[in-house]
Amino acid sequence: MSDLLKELKITKTPNPKAKPDPAALGFGEEFTDHMFILDYDEGAGWHDPVIVPYGPLSLDPAAAVLHYAQEMFEGLKTYRTEAGHVQLFRPDMNAKRTNLTNDRLCIPFMDEELYVAAIKALVSVDADWVPDYPGTSLYIRPYIIATEPFLGVRPADQYKFIIILSPVGPYYKEGLKPTKIFVEDEYVRAVLGSTGYAKIGGNYAASLKSQVKAHKKGFTQVLWLDGRERRYVEEIGTSNAFFVIGGEVFTAPLEGTILPGITRDSVITILKDRGVTVREERFTIDEVYAAADSGALSEVFASGTAAVISPVGEMLWKENRITINEGRIGPLSQDLYDTITGIQSGRLADPYGWTVRL
Repeated sequence: MSDLLKELKITKTPNPKAKPDPAALGFGEEFTDHMFILDYDEGAGWHDPVIVPYGPLSLDPAAAVLHYAQEMFEGLKTYRTEAGHVQLFRPDMNAKRTNLTNDRLCIPFMDEELYVAAIKALVSVDADWVPDYPGTSLYIRPYIIATEPFLGVRPADQYKFIIILSPVGPYYKEGLKPTKIFVEDEYVRAVLGSTGYAKIGGNYAASLKSQVKAHKKGFTQVLWLDGRERRYVEEIGTSNAFFVIGGEVFTAPLEGTILPGITRDSVITILKDRGVTVREERFTIDEVYAAADSGALSEVFASGTAAVISPVGEMLWKENRITINEGRIGPLSQDLYDTITGIQSGRLADPYGWTVRL
């Protein structure tokens, strides 16, 4: 355990909540009994770790996060295995990505060992909230907000690192069924040199307009194109996008405009182990549609912590609609989903050392 967490103070709630029905869990609607909080002050660093009953935060109305959006967040899950153990999936990667985002947002560096230890400590306190129903997990939301009260534009001198937990079911209520994707060529998610690779709320807020537009047209999510030419394929919603063309898998490269997804990394690792060629390179939406016309496009799927693998069955771009694999989940998508969720839940062996048992 990190030296700082040796000072951890735990205050248990006197009024534990009733647990929700694990068979009826939504996503991000229920929250556990406790939360972790760690403060930061310039000159003193991170200090005073506590686990306290889940409840409202007290913020000054002039807190920097409320005015200049200096904040970041992460998302990961913990699972209950069939043997009853509780385990995390690649929390070290979330810690590394946190500091990548922190650097871009001028948020203080977070010791990665401390980060993972804090997650473990909170999950241990609320371990009885980890559901055991098939397809469920305990979602972990670590985040950092600037709390210093001031109305000048500069990096804040005070922050809070907070972790909350939420028992969740499948991200998409329809389950592992192919989604319908609207190709967005009006609005953009990110441009090179901006914050596309960082895990910040501003990226998500800026995406809402397109998401609403897609939903009105009857589509589940948005496929983002590059912000300069509106040609190159980037992400699907909040997830990394993969296209199976001619037996090879194409995905956008990590050049600063897309999120370096942890599930993305897991997908690429597994595919390479399977002997599948993965091309991390720029490719255009025209090439995707040409591949669909020629029959070379066999699967499209997205990857992310929330849904793990989300197959795509239909796409619409400039009123041109294509159907992928007859609207059915493809064999590669199914295999990746089964493999990753199998490792996460302990149903399959973990040859990569990705799981961390509490």
